[in-house]
Amino acid sequence: MRPILLQGHERSLTQIKFNREGDLLFSCSKDSLINVWYTDNGERLGTYDGHNGAVWTIDVDSQSRFLISGSADNTMRLWSVATGKCLFFWEFPTAVKRVAFSEDDDQVVCITEQRMGHQGAVRIFNINRDGDGTQQSKEPVSMFNPIGSKAVVCAFAHRPDLILTGHESGKVALFDAKSGEEVMSNEHAHRDVVTDLQLSPDRTYFITSSKDKSARLHETRTLMVLKTYVTETPLNSAAIAPLKPYVLLGGGQDAMSVTTTSLRQGKFETRFWHKVLEEEVGRVKGHFGPVNTIAVSPKGDCYASGGEDGFVRVHHFDESYFRAKPYGDLEIED
Repeated sequence: MRPILLQGHERSLTQIKFNREGDLLFSCSKDSLINVWYTDNGERLGTYDGHNGAVWTIDVDSQSRFLISGSADNTMRLWSVATGKCLFFWEFPTAVKRVAFSEDDDQVVCITEQRMGHQGAVRIFNINRDGDGTQQSKEPVSMFNPIGSKAVVCAFAHRPDLILTGHESGKVALFDAKSGEEVMSNEHAHRDVVTDLQLSPDRTYFITSSKDKSARLHETRTLMVLKTYVTETPLNSAAIAPLKPYVLLGGGQDAMSVTTTSLRQGKFETRFWHKVLEEEVGRVKGHFGPVNTIAVSPKGDCYASGGEDGFVRVHHFDESYFRAKPYGDLEIED
């Protein structure tokens, strides 16, 4: 499984995302750039230039038509994937830490940071898909401030009227998208900040990673913890592999907490765990610093990781990955 090394960022990666077909990979970084790459050969297709601060988060719609991004420059921007043009931007009092499209691409949810007297807020915007995309409304259709621990990650849940959030305290919650009421929560999903949240393709379950050194699989409807994967290092990202029963976890101590420089010590690997049996099945080394973000192609043929070292590594799975029998001789029907 030889990696393709993508060099297009000067600072650490914050999030990477595949499009629905898995042929394009989007990456954003603290260097204020967003790049798009061809997955199969690692060639850079283009750059989305316009933010004036670290870009914390990106998402791409299911048609690969619009890209949405959130940045430390207190703006959320809508881009044309094909032309790289910024079509619209929304301004906020604080930084945008997370953005996500709804399943039907008609809405975007974003989280803005709690800072300087401003409460952390979750806002939902309608996206007007008619015309060229420049005619958007500045006003959110709904906005609410989660009480208590601040929300750090979010996504649309299994129903479009529910927003799934992960919090600084380790809790995960479901909020009513219109009223902003907390419908359900699991206060003790994690013991430390939730660093990533990724849903299964049908949104019935999701995975979270945390600084508490564990990742967990939850049922979306009830927020019940289904599986737990405990590692020995703080985790920054977790992803669910389609087609195979694996989850991928990435993390590592940050530079400030590392006393030695040995690669082994830093634990900068992507870890593969058996989703059902909760056992680690393999590791892939490579980054010279913590793994900040992981994504698996929706086709299930490759995965990518973005590191503190400024590199994105794309790994196409070998034949042996597809031949492996993760349940022994038991054949599982999808």
